[in-house]
Amino acid sequence: MRKTSLWYRLGEVRRMPSRNVPNRSTPFAYLDWYRLRRNLERMQSLADTHRVALRPHIKTHKSVPIAREQLNLGAVGVTASKPSEAASFVRAGVPSLLLAFPVVDPRKIRGLLELAADHGTAMTFILDSEEGADALSGAARHAGKQIDVHIKIDVGLGRVGVSPRGPELIRLAEYTAREARLRLTGLISHAGHGYAATRPAMLAAIAREERHLMLEARERLAPIESNLRLTVGSTPTVLAAENFTGIDEIRPGNYALLDLTAERLGVATEDDIALGVVATVISKGSQNYIIDAGSKALTSDLGPHSSGGLSGFGRVLLLEDQVSNLRLNVSRLSEEHGFVPREGTDLPIGTRLLILPNHSCPVVNLYDRLVVGDDPATDVEVSARGAVD
Repeated sequence: MRKTSLWYRLGEVRRMPSRNVPNRSTPFAYLDWYRLRRNLERMQSLADTHRVALRPHIKTHKSVPIAREQLNLGAVGVTASKPSEAASFVRAGVPSLLLAFPVVDPRKIRGLLELAADHGTAMTFILDSEEGADALSGAARHAGKQIDVHIKIDVGLGRVGVSPRGPELIRLAEYTAREARLRLTGLISHAGHGYAATRPAMLAAIAREERHLMLEARERLAPIESNLRLTVGSTPTVLAAENFTGIDEIRPGNYALLDLTAERLGVATEDDIALGVVATVISKGSQNYIIDAGSKALTSDLGPHSSGGLSGFGRVLLLEDQVSNLRLNVSRLSEEHGFVPREGTDLPIGTRLLILPNHSCPVVNLYDRLVVGDDPATDVEVSARGAVD
């Protein structure tokens, strides 16, 4: 166990109980409910300690039951990516939802606005362009409403958002303020470039810079709107942050399940990872075991934002002997097969293995249900699986 893990500073340092993985037909996605619940409690404790609101991103688990756990523990609402993904959670009655993806076609959210009105869900949208403001304004006009919007700030990832220090921020805020159907309520950021960090100190520096840039952007916009909320995201930077002063809300997502990327970054240990894919050795040659889980069960993702830094497509644990220190890697993938180098071992055909993922979020999206126990009635539905529009 790595005593420097930032995650373990949030609570008692101890090894979690051995996984009691059900004996179901493989491959399947296994959810360790004990670890999940512990992860959720720790993040809520962090938010409470620093007096920031927690609005978890549900793109990681895409599951209404897990979102309910987060809300019951104290989350103020949820974050979603796409309108179709958000719809499942609005139907479930979440109190508020932030759609953290730019909308440029007003038709994309007309149905979502109607759904939110029917279920009493408060909605917030983001924008980073005048075209986005026009689209949101058009959708709001069609719905006969005024809607809340946050401007997306690019704090270093270079994906979407406006520079916190450039003239476009002022221009966009002024343009948005002139739109009668839009209410400028906040600034939003995602320091996803933190996933490329190689040590916790780098993460802490990125989190520190994110906070400073967001505070600076809010100060620049004070003459236009003086009461803007600041909402920041990314599990690694939230866990590495040393100071949340001035920040109103955090939006981590991956913290619920975690994965090998979080371990590589030093914000989790193997014992924290709550998601795995259970597979079976179906053949073996002189060099490799062949398992019944390929790219359609594991994904070929090497880390968020193509960050990489990991060897292979998942870490292999031997289920039948949980005290064993055996750790292998999935080195190659076909669609339905995985290659696991034997490395001097001799496992029988039929051996069950637990594979810890590089990146849990895309793995969840491959499955209809997450297996918790032997009884299928306990399975957790992936409510928004495949919801990508």
